[in-house]
Amino acid sequence: MGKEKILIVDDDPDLVETARVYLEKEGYEIASAYNVDDGRAAVESEKPDLLILDVMMEQPDDGIALAQELRRKKVETPILMLSAISRVTSMDYDKDDGMVPVNEFLEKPVDPKVLIEKVKDLLK
Repeated sequence: MGKEKILIVDDDPDLVETARVYLEKEGYEIASAYNVDDGRAAVESEKPDLLILDVMMEQPDDGIALAQELRRKKVETPILMLSAISRVTSMDYDKDDGMVPVNEFLEKPVDPKVLIEKVKDLLK
């Protein structure tokens, strides 16, 4: 089996690069996009094994909207959602099949060890 491919969709280039470095060290292939439109296109073209999505990009719920859209299109790829939203809005989000159809939720800033652990779990 080839390398598992992870697509990171986040408008924060520092986060994308940091995640890329840690995940590539673990042997994963990384693709990235910095907004929802590019992310949507990359899901089609890259066929990732796992998606890491930021909740807030141009719009406060871009990541959630993209996750919902992918699930409506029957995209089964596991989704790991990254968010600083509870710090920003003090609202608490969690996995929810309807509203937030993701497999796992991580609060930013993300500890690289925790990120790698979650990624390995989701790719099992």
